[in-house]
Amino acid sequence: MSTLLEIKSSVLRQVQVCPSFRRRTEEEPGSASADPQEPATGAWKPGDGVEFFTQMRLILKKGEGRRSLPCPEVLLRSNSPAPTEPVDPNRGLRALTQEEVEMLYEEALYTVLYRAGTMGPDQVDDQEALLSYLQQVFGTSPEEHAEAIESVKKAKAPTYALKVSVMRAKNLLAKDPNGFSDPYCMLGILSASGTPREPGPHKEPRFSFRKGAKRGSPLPAKCIQVTEVKSSTLNPVWKEHFLFEIEDVSTDQLHLDIWDHDDDVSLVEACRKLNEVIGLKGMSRYFKQIVKSARANGKAGPTEDHTDDFLGCLNIPIWEVPVAGEDRWFKLEPRSSASRVQGDCQLVLKLITTQRDTGMSQRGRSGFLSYLLLLSRLLQFEHRAEEPNSSSWRGELSAPAATVLCMHGAQSNLSALQLAVLHWQVSSRHHQTCTLDYSYLLGLLEDMQAHWEEAASLPQEQEESLADSFSAFSEFALRLLRQLRDYFPATNSTAIRRLELLLKCLDKLQLFQPSFEVCPFETELNTDITAALKRGNREWYDRLLNAKSPREQPGLQRLAGLVELVDTIYEDLQSCYSIYASLFHSIIKIDFFTLTFRQLERLVAEEVWVLTEDLSSKMTLEVASRLFELYLSLADIQRFWSSILGRDSRSLALVGIHVPFLPAVKLWLQVLRDQAKWRLQGAVDVDTLEPMENSKHSSSVATASLCFSHIQELWTCLAWPDPVQAQGLGTQLSQDLCEAALFYTQLLRKKVDTQPRASGEAVSEPLCVVLNNVELLRRAVGQALRGLAWPEGASGLTGGFPRSLLNCTQALDEDLQREACTVTAHLTSKMVGDIRKYVQHISLSPDSIQNDEAVAPLMKYLDEKLALLNALLVKENLNRVLEALWELLLQAILQALGTNLDVSADFYSRFHFTLEALVTFFHADGQGLPLENLRDGSYKRLEEELRLHKCSTRECIEQYYLDKLKQRSLEHNRCGRLSVRCYYEAAEQRLVVEVLHAADLLPLDANGLSDPFVIVELGPPHFFPLVHSQRTQVKSRTLHPVYDELFYFSVPAEVCRRRGACVLFTVMDHDWLSTNDFAGEAALGLGSIGGIVRPQVGGSTRTGQPITLHLRRPRAQVRSALRMLEGRTNREAQEFVKRLRELEKFMEADP
Repeated sequence: MSTLLEIKSSVLRQVQVCPSFRRRTEEEPGSASADPQEPATGAWKPGDGVEFFTQMRLILKKGEGRRSLPCPEVLLRSNSPAPTEPVDPNRGLRALTQEEVEMLYEEALYTVLYRAGTMGPDQVDDQEALLSYLQQVFGTSPEEHAEAIESVKKAKAPTYALKVSVMRAKNLLAKDPNGFSDPYCMLGILSASGTPREPGPHKEPRFSFRKGAKRGSPLPAKCIQVTEVKSSTLNPVWKEHFLFEIEDVSTDQLHLDIWDHDDDVSLVEACRKLNEVIGLKGMSRYFKQIVKSARANGKAGPTEDHTDDFLGCLNIPIWEVPVAGEDRWFKLEPRSSASRVQGDCQLVLKLITTQRDTGMSQRGRSGFLSYLLLLSRLLQFEHRAEEPNSSSWRGELSAPAATVLCMHGAQSNLSALQLAVLHWQVSSRHHQTCTLDYSYLLGLLEDMQAHWEEAASLPQEQEESLADSFSAFSEFALRLLRQLRDYFPATNSTAIRRLELLLKCLDKLQLFQPSFEVCPFETELNTDITAALKRGNREWYDRLLNAKSPREQPGLQRLAGLVELVDTIYEDLQSCYSIYASLFHSIIKIDFFTLTFRQLERLVAEEVWVLTEDLSSKMTLEVASRLFELYLSLADIQRFWSSILGRDSRSLALVGIHVPFLPAVKLWLQVLRDQAKWRLQGAVDVDTLEPMENSKHSSSVATASLCFSHIQELWTCLAWPDPVQAQGLGTQLSQDLCEAALFYTQLLRKKVDTQPRASGEAVSEPLCVVLNNVELLRRAVGQALRGLAWPEGASGLTGGFPRSLLNCTQALDEDLQREACTVTAHLTSKMVGDIRKYVQHISLSPDSIQNDEAVAPLMKYLDEKLALLNALLVKENLNRVLEALWELLLQAILQALGTNLDVSADFYSRFHFTLEALVTFFHADGQGLPLENLRDGSYKRLEEELRLHKCSTRECIEQYYLDKLKQRSLEHNRCGRLSVRCYYEAAEQRLVVEVLHAADLLPLDANGLSDPFVIVELGPPHFFPLVHSQRTQVKSRTLHPVYDELFYFSVPAEVCRRRGACVLFTVMDHDWLSTNDFAGEAALGLGSIGGIVRPQVGGSTRTGQPITLHLRRPRAQVRSALRMLEGRTNREAQEFVKRLRELEKFMEADP
């Protein structure tokens, strides 16, 4: 392996600015060199480099997760309960005095004891159960409870009224000739006096306002109401509202008739006359007259029944009206068996109280306020009873609580909007004292919004109360958003769901803002949210800074904390982009990510600028290492912004932040260079040069590849923005990489030289491992170097790739290829003796044995060795070894041919068979070397020699001239040019050769010129046995002689057409005192000249175009044919060789 140590790297020859590792290690210990690449103190001491690269790997691993935008699924890792939100008991409704509590208790008991209507299926119908529930809610003793009940029972019963809304009817009978009707409704209350409701299954008689009924008592006019007439329709829509006083809830009933109005009397006049009616008889007579009038103007006869204008009726007992009221379709009924009716009528019924004998009513407390206080009391009780410490309670009330509230709301005549407002006010206040589920609050807002669009506006007092609740809730929500990261962490899916619902609640509040006469917000809610988020970002940053990098700490300690701070901010920005941004933008149209990024990025930039300026004069290896890590994190933040489509990083505060980091980066890269070599040294020291499991290389190259890969990844993360500075850093780093790669190969050489060698071993396993290591290293370092391309804009770009980096990469690849070839040569050198022995066996084999038997030992040997090499080498190296062995075999066969002259033709046929067998063996049906590689180089020479050995003497001579003709298209204009004109005169049967002039001849004399002349001859000699050569005059001291000389050769045309027939021009430099010098030669085939290829017909043939021939020197294949003739002993061959030698002597003589 001594020859391996003599290889010098072209890469190191190019790297003039950086002394080689070998030169640095050979410097005297006491030299005054202050090279920072050999640190004596600092963060990283000389060693095996393991700790350094472990730390670097941690830095790279941190950056791996930052290569792409994060996915929400990655960040939302926890389904645990959300953090507890802050509550404040003082933010609830005002606490009641004892007197107010007692009055509220009385109001609740009064509601239960004087209930009216029918209970629904989900309500509690048991009065005692409801009273017991209220006792628990108010916490009274049994005695106090009983006393309160007795007191309420002594109170005056409430005055009831029925609210009736006649909404619409459908599918009525058509009473008019046009196929429609003109319907209107007449409705009133039938009191119990005179017509008591008789219980029992018998059929109850029907009643009609327009049918004569015998009742003892008169019907008050106030009990009858009439709707408008809807013309020409069978599906009328009225939406008219009426209020009727109720004398006896248990016996009174609502009666409604629907009639077809056919009289010219206006509805106003009809209503006026209705109010003059006293008793049912008078009203019946009035309606009968209306019917007669309609009949007289109609088509029907006067004798027909006057009930055809009746469209249907309804009779609804008051006691059947549900406590909560109802909105339903009632099927119309006939008033007698003779009536034919159809259709339905939609009514909204609600039983309310107009007077209540309670303390709250007597003091002027509205039902709205009473309901608010009662709901607050029940909600607090229900929450404590269900889940007192849970934030997931959705306000689900128990059946008794819902029943009491339903009765009170109905009795207080509260609209659906008022109820929705009350539930929101109470629940939103309660949420601030004991956390509720935001989906419950959002549902309340949606319910209120739905009723708000349907109903009229609230009274001013109630609207102001609602506005106050909005302001209180928004203030509470803004406080939560200021501490967004604490109460809604991005990693907690439960908390993020609560944040989403909270934002939706705030969005609903904004929808109500235009509807208020008294605006609940001083400014736009979006403006307040933005201000709260900004303030929260600043408070979070200040807390983080004080925790990780307090300003009172020394610079180096602050630096370590600042790295953690920047990493934390990066993670927070990821959360902002992936989790928070979409929520804020989609719900309340706030660009939270841009707001947060710009604010935090500016704060970080300010802190970094100050700290780097403070540390610029204190640059040590430890400071440089920390600054390098800090810069990588800052670069990640900038890349994160740029990776989002449409983001321009030029406006960031971090632009230009790389400037103060440049000295630290340079120093750190110097440390990286030395640590890489220490790491490679340690890896080779422990390497046994044995293949690793499932691989063909050893452990050290795996370590080297990983180191180079980490360096390339580090450069990618660095992404230095300044093109000029990046070029300098990248050039230095690429040179360091090349130097480290070659340093590793040197270590491998020394390692393999120290390995014990087994005697008689033809294939060395350690050498195979080294060869595989070199190949793997070549690919790894090549990939790493290609990844070191710096930003565009730097000078010297070649096809987008820096020229200096390209040169460095190419030079290193050449060096490693050369290293691989050297190891390959050393590996195959041990097989040279065996190969020669088996080739000699073929040459000495008697002619009596078959060719395949003679070649069999060689093929068996190659098969065994190549099978072993295939198991030990990777594909690329196996091809290298195959190529080397192929060349060894060809040279061995050539040597055998050279030592065996004048042998039989069978000898050459055997070697020709051997050559073809070896081609097939090494090609291996396309799995080995390509055929074009096998049949190139030495193969062509060997094949030519074998072919010539099989030829006769005259065939060899013809081949000599054919080879000269083949040279014509292969030569360049290095020896000059010769212009001639050749043609055949058929009449005289002679060949005319005209030498015109030459140009750019070689200067062969000391004066820089020549004395050229040209020898003209025909060949091969046996084609032209009677023709002698001729020559031109000598032209003294010129490189551009002009001859214009004419030569004639009497030869038949048939001979000129033969294959190989040519005219040979030899240019010589005439020397008076020594032998003539060869200046070049050229050959022209006679088969292509005028008169030969097509005979001339009359006229002169000298008008043909001159031919320019490029002079050249004889190539190897020409000399091989000559050597073949020299080795022959027959007379013709000896005479041809002798004639050529005499010609040479003649050329040496004086012309």
